[in-house]
Amino acid sequence: MTSNDFISSRPTPRRDQESSAAPTVSAGHDTGPTPVDLLRRLRARGAGDPVTHVERVPARVGVPAPWPAWAPPELREAFARRGVVAPWQHQAEAATLAYDGGHVIVATGTASGKSLAYQLPALATLLADPRATVLYLAPTKALAADQLRAVAGLDLEGVRPACYDGDTPRAEREWIRRHSRFVLTNPDMLHHGILPGHAQWSGFLRRLAYVVIDECHTYRGVFGSHVAHVLRRLRRQCARFGATPVFVLASATSGDPATAAGRLTGLPVTAVTEDASPRGGVTFALWEPPLLPPDSASPAVPAQPAGDHDAATDLVQVRRSALRETADLLADTVAEGVRTLAFVRSRKGAEVVAANARRALDDAVPGLGGRVAAYRGGYLREERRELERALLHGDLLGLASTNALELGVDLVGLDAVLICGYPGTRASLWQQAGRAGRSGQEALAVLVARDDPLDTYLIHHPEAIFGAPVEATVLDPANPYVLAPQLACAAVEAPLTSADLALFGDGSKEAIDQLVEAGALRQRPTGWYWRHRERPEVDLRGEGGAPVAVVESSTGRLLGTVDGGSSHFLLHPGAVYLHQGVSYVVDDLDLADGCALVHAEEPDWSTHARDVTDLSVVSVRSYVDAGPVGMFLGEVDVTSQVVSYQRRRIATGEVIDTRPLDLPTRELRTVAVWFTLSPRSLASAGVQQADVPGALHAAEHAAIGLLPLMATCDRWDIGGLSTAVHPDTEAPTVFVYDGHPGGAGFAERAYGTASAWLRATRDAIAECGCETGCPSCVQSPKCGNGNNPLSKPDAIRVLDVVLENLPA
Repeated sequence: MTSNDFISSRPTPRRDQESSAAPTVSAGHDTGPTPVDLLRRLRARGAGDPVTHVERVPARVGVPAPWPAWAPPELREAFARRGVVAPWQHQAEAATLAYDGGHVIVATGTASGKSLAYQLPALATLLADPRATVLYLAPTKALAADQLRAVAGLDLEGVRPACYDGDTPRAEREWIRRHSRFVLTNPDMLHHGILPGHAQWSGFLRRLAYVVIDECHTYRGVFGSHVAHVLRRLRRQCARFGATPVFVLASATSGDPATAAGRLTGLPVTAVTEDASPRGGVTFALWEPPLLPPDSASPAVPAQPAGDHDAATDLVQVRRSALRETADLLADTVAEGVRTLAFVRSRKGAEVVAANARRALDDAVPGLGGRVAAYRGGYLREERRELERALLHGDLLGLASTNALELGVDLVGLDAVLICGYPGTRASLWQQAGRAGRSGQEALAVLVARDDPLDTYLIHHPEAIFGAPVEATVLDPANPYVLAPQLACAAVEAPLTSADLALFGDGSKEAIDQLVEAGALRQRPTGWYWRHRERPEVDLRGEGGAPVAVVESSTGRLLGTVDGGSSHFLLHPGAVYLHQGVSYVVDDLDLADGCALVHAEEPDWSTHARDVTDLSVVSVRSYVDAGPVGMFLGEVDVTSQVVSYQRRRIATGEVIDTRPLDLPTRELRTVAVWFTLSPRSLASAGVQQADVPGALHAAEHAAIGLLPLMATCDRWDIGGLSTAVHPDTEAPTVFVYDGHPGGAGFAERAYGTASAWLRATRDAIAECGCETGCPSCVQSPKCGNGNNPLSKPDAIRVLDVVLENLPA
């Protein structure tokens, strides 16, 4: 079979398959185009039609409910002043469950009014009991600030809402601890500030009636596992002060929300999932950037010894990049007067999209580019708040954002959302699409596919997006790399006792014994005591250490921060760092002090770090013996080091040079799934011995790219390695591993769905229309060895062998 045989098997793109029940589309603003008209204009601006599918999500009529009898008149009047004349049915149901003392999760769609479901019981209790308090947790500062505006806007006497986070001035913190009855914060501040200072918070915690956990579907993987124990530590401190607060959780639509919420809180939780809110119709388009002319594709580079974890590298670019396509679409929608939010997966990508859109708009209408900006984590507080204000008031027409604005910030009046690359889960995709049309008007959402196996698969298999259930949230509180540090933190706050073992769950006694053996805890008759003066340093987000400050060397001005796990790749000496469209070059990276010094410079090149990776098997948890094929799940040790970086011309992608780096090695013990094949089975399938490395390497890349279809992760949460003969397996082997200490549950999910996962991987490769392999099938943006060697046809043969022998 030749690669040309695959072209005929690729499904014909399905265009404009709109529901016959779809409502008539109305304009988002009186003077703007309708979503259908806007999409038609966008499609007509290039050669060929980039849209592979259009889905119409029909409008929905709301089902109201009467105010609960327990809701006080002043609270109803406050909501009425804000335009809420009655709750929707799901809001009233969840609010009543919580008011009656039950732990509840409301898991409904974007803009369904989940905030009223927790505000109603919480505020009613505060008004009825002048001593009661409420703690609100959000995963982002932007969301907490938005909720503060909403609660403060009700103007209820005695509530005194306030944000308590890393941006809160020191002078205000004491007042908040003493006087605020509705404190809005995030898990990081709860972990680093409130729980360690529980003595100062004793009055607040003693009277705590409700704990609100907003957007709880974001607490997944290692981050979610850490947050689960932070919440158990909170429950422990409340119990010491005699309080048993009710937990109210809000989530995007997700699979089995009650189980996920129970795992997060350690409590029995009732789920409310029937969405009774009205919704405007959404026109949702899947957009594939056009193929580049053959003479403009950039060639691959020679191989470099490396693994596949978190390194940028060279790709044979076959299609126009999703970043450039999104920037052009953002410029086009802003030129049409359409208020648009573009979601981009990386901080650097958000800056690039905003800069290119501004440039295109200024070329067309000087000054119009000023109505587009970037928004991302790492900005200073004042910058973030000003951007939010400008978007809400219409001073900005377009914003390129990371997922920092994915969560429930009330962005009223947006007409369109552009999603640059599949965000990793269907839950995130619908959250991002739901940012537009929040006032009930019709909206346009466009998913712009990256040159990536998963994106390519999805836009040609729309049923995997629109016909599939939303994923369940994956977290593992029993992860020993999470449990032991969290128990150490709990021991600092109060000695651990035997009664705490049930609270912290499976593995607690083993983790405590390890801490005792390591000298961190001392056992006494009354419990286990922390032995050191300093608190343990625990990173909730599993990002590899404390944030690194980015400082302009000539002025000492703080530009922003980068998480420790990314600093080796983004802030190495010589790296180009972007901030609000301005380029800086890194002069020095001091990892010990957590600081990178930079100077302003506009080079005509970009930088791309490269790493080397090695992996060894520690233990096997489970395996399937399928004759010539073996499928395994177990612990592995991964070592990686950023060893060099390339400089490439921005205009052409030409590699200027490769420069060495001297950065420390990083070690990771994690969980992996891997499969082995016998050399004889590969030979029988037609894979020549010399082509085995390229076949396995290509299959590994595609498998990593398709795993987010099965698990709540994205490509950057996982790594991989393949080899023709691995010393631990003594056979041709492909590894895929979690990129977090102790694992995050993704490899287990891959092992449990191996047949479906690898079938989708095989189909994605076979259906790609390229001849020898491209980023849409077997090339990886993370590959540290230059995407070489790769063999697309042989990767299909490898996966055929696995699927023929592996049980369904």
